Amino acid sequence: MKYRKKPVVIEAVQLTWGTWNEICDFVPKPAFERGVYLDDNGEVLPGDSTSRRMGLLLNTLESNKVTGSLLATEGDWIIKGVKGEFYPCKPDIFAATYDPVEGQ
Repeated sequence: MKYRKKPVVIEAVQLTWGTWNEICDFVPKPAFERGVYLDDNGEVLPGDSTSRRMGLLLNTLESNKVTGSLLATEGDWIIKGVKGEFYPCKPDIFAATYDPVEGQ
């Protein structure tokens, strides 16, 4: 069977250095675990390391003791879902799935 996604309006902010403060205001604790620096392969660096690449660890509805947090990387969209949950979405998937809402 085929299904069509219901037309719902979501809130989202793209994760960039320029939107970091907005992300911090947008994603509440406990969903916002912590910001991280990433190496060239997108792996989380140790806590005292820095780099030009950023990431965000999110606790989502899918997070649990086995899988842990989800990693959003720079350029990902952080979406607030219909149940108030937060999760990352890759830019190409976001562009294929969502259109801006006029007048917002």
